[in-house]
Amino acid sequence: MPRQPIVILGGFLISPEAYTPMVARLEQLSGQPVRLVAVGKAEWLLTVFAFAWARILDRVATTAQDLACQSPTGKVTLIGHSSGGIMLRLFLDDAPFQGRRYDGKALADTLVMLGSPHTALKATVLRRMVAERLPGSPFADRVRYVSVAGDLDLAAASPMAQRLAPTAYCNSTGDAHDRGDGLVPVASALLEGSTPLVLSGVAHGGAFGPRWFGSPEVVERWWTAIPGLALH
Repeated sequence: MPRQPIVILGGFLISPEAYTPMVARLEQLSGQPVRLVAVGKAEWLLTVFAFAWARILDRVATTAQDLACQSPTGKVTLIGHSSGGIMLRLFLDDAPFQGRRYDGKALADTLVMLGSPHTALKATVLRRMVAERLPGSPFADRVRYVSVAGDLDLAAASPMAQRLAPTAYCNSTGDAHDRGDGLVPVASALLEGSTPLVLSGVAHGGAFGPRWFGSPEVVERWWTAIPGLALH
């Protein structure tokens, strides 16, 4: 497959600086422009409201359109970490959302979701909306969906992960002893209809363990493990 640019949307309350090593490693691996859609912590706190989602997705749309114009394929690869993966699922849709029609599937042919909580017994209103409006991988005929989950040994995880994981897992699957990345269980991170990838020893974020989805060596693991992706 031809090479193409990459757009990244990070996760809730994670600073843009945390993704700098991921951006650099993906640029090396892909040989293509990689753009992070920067979202500040104050903006993330507003994402309990739909208008704040739209404000961020407007930025995703502008970035994707800009890079698609430079792309040899006319398309981009989307990468979403945590909540970012849920929001990018909505970005693919062409149905109205907050007065916009994003239709991101016209700009992107691959969506990689890293530790994204696709299912949860106690989901936020907007995450539940995405699950109900766009169950599974509805655009799989045009977009390749890839779900990457972390399977972290909590005994080797950070004190934060050890403290938060049982409650987070229970809120998601009902099982406090489930497998997961310290915040999102494996079962929640694997979107139905997507290409699944489970990485042992990988934490949700840097606060949960020394190796997380954005660590350069972990980026290389998931990027090269997905068939065809490394050829972009």
